[in-house]
Amino acid sequence: MGYQTVYDRSMSDPATFWAEAAQLIDWETPWEQVLDSSNPPFYRWFSGATLNTCYNAVDRHVTAGRGAQAAIIHDSPVSNSKTVITYAELQDQVARCAGALKALGVTKGDRVIVYMPMVPEALVAMLGCARIGAIHSVVFGGFSARELATRIDDAKPKVIIGGSCGIEPNRVVHYKPLLDSAIELSEHKPTNCLILQRPQEPGELIPGRDLGWAEALASAKPADCVPVAATDPLYILYTSGTTGQPKGVVRDNGGHAVAMAWSMKNIYNIDPGEVFWAASDVGWVVGHSYIVYAPLLIGGTTIVYEGKPVGTPDPGAFWRVIEEHKVSTLFTAPTAFRAIKREDANAEHLARYDLSGLRALFLAGERCDPDTLNWAEKILDVPVIDHWWQTETGWAIAANCLGIEQLPVKAGSPTCAVPGYNVQVLDDEGDPVKPGDIGRIMIKLPMPPGCLTTLWGNDARFVQSYMSTQPGYYLTGDAGYIDEDGYIYVMSRIDDIINVAGHRLSTGGMEAVLASHPDVAEGAVIGAADQLKGELPVGLVVLKSKVERDKTLIIKELVNLVREQIGPVAAFKTVVIVDRLPKTRSGKILRGTMKAIADGKDYRPPATIDDPAILDEITSALSAIGYAKHD
Repeated sequence: MGYQTVYDRSMSDPATFWAEAAQLIDWETPWEQVLDSSNPPFYRWFSGATLNTCYNAVDRHVTAGRGAQAAIIHDSPVSNSKTVITYAELQDQVARCAGALKALGVTKGDRVIVYMPMVPEALVAMLGCARIGAIHSVVFGGFSARELATRIDDAKPKVIIGGSCGIEPNRVVHYKPLLDSAIELSEHKPTNCLILQRPQEPGELIPGRDLGWAEALASAKPADCVPVAATDPLYILYTSGTTGQPKGVVRDNGGHAVAMAWSMKNIYNIDPGEVFWAASDVGWVVGHSYIVYAPLLIGGTTIVYEGKPVGTPDPGAFWRVIEEHKVSTLFTAPTAFRAIKREDANAEHLARYDLSGLRALFLAGERCDPDTLNWAEKILDVPVIDHWWQTETGWAIAANCLGIEQLPVKAGSPTCAVPGYNVQVLDDEGDPVKPGDIGRIMIKLPMPPGCLTTLWGNDARFVQSYMSTQPGYYLTGDAGYIDEDGYIYVMSRIDDIINVAGHRLSTGGMEAVLASHPDVAEGAVIGAADQLKGELPVGLVVLKSKVERDKTLIIKELVNLVREQIGPVAAFKTVVIVDRLPKTRSGKILRGTMKAIADGKDYRPPATIDDPAILDEITSALSAIGYAKHD
């Protein structure tokens, strides 16, 4: 059955479509209604049904005879260690974690914050919560004490599970002092903390509140799975870059399990027993969906990687992991491949490894410029699939669904809408635009299973943030267009559409042109305020590591390239070369922050920034060309 047939079925009869997909999950009791539309925009999937997500991700595979199969492979070049955990071992660890939480008074509906590095225990903690119906909220390890405190006050956890430290290539990150400071700052106080003591830096336990992870699990009575309603929350995940009151995306149990299991075969073409590697972090949505839940729900093997694409120890790090652990499909961010390309443009490190088992590369997290996609295709000789999704949706909105039908790749597009998503491009009045015209990318309600059901404790903000721009539609916040073949082009955030003398222009299109230059590793374009034209585009580019050509000449070539390919209407005249771009830890470029710097406005660096010191470098670079001046 081809893509169009499957997609059309999902649109014409979504209830039947998702009821069939739900056969991939074991249910405790069946649903009364596949889709409950009684209270829009609060749609609910599989209402009346009960299940346990942990049972589906772990126990049922042991029962089915997969107990000896690897469930988790932990590969940590920063601690020089590798661990394989089978499904049977995972079942025991998760049951003990759940038992330890029960002993601390955690019951169904209670919240547990998880603040851990990329270690298997982070997955055990999440699954242990799911096992007893508790709601986990993973906070990216190493987040500042203040940001962690805001999440403690919003989620009000009974228990916090933390690691004593995280390990970076050149330093140890002190998690336990950050956790202690966050609890001091927060109004809500957890009853207990479970602390995983890592040998690189054990933390100081506070008597009466803190318990050691190893000791607590060793003495715990293993807990059984607790059935929960399909519509009950599985987890809360706070969106990156939030300030003030955080936005906690709520994911349910039933719809989430169905979407995750369906996506593994239909999008990624992964079968039970195969090795899937999402090179991300459990603190991000990619980690929740495709390090933890989706691979385990289908009985696959997932890789937990504690390292970097370069520097641990070299740009061949990813290739080693793929060869050593027989990875079938890799999923990572375009920024990881840009980093590899910058350090090893000719892919010399790749020659040392056998990647014959790799079938596909999926990229997401930020728009993939055609140059990076083409480079990855050339060196890997496998399909390279750019796909698009968000923390809020939890899985892909647009993708080339390899398990259904591999469509022709169009560089710059994440291909077509995934079955279940009715994606439309609307103008400011809410009317559909013509193919090829840029507008707001919206999703007609109802969203498919697995998407956010609300924001934690704030239904009104959920409606205001996502559902109020155009009644009956979800606002993605992205701008772009759909071509005549139905291919979606996500050009930029709506805020990144700049207005140059009345012309609406996408910064994403200019960035793709900059990235096509042979000397450029990556680039970003921002719209800087201009008295005459409203805004003018400013390009910031990072050169490849071994480029020694004259920078003035490169800048001239870049300006000419944009003027040739976008046209004089872009009024593109300014490029500045920088050593690096400010990014979040998940790899998103902080365009909004750079725009604020260029316009001389006060700004607050987002909590997710990878290295705040970069902002001083950007300020200096923009000042040198006449921007970043305060009034």
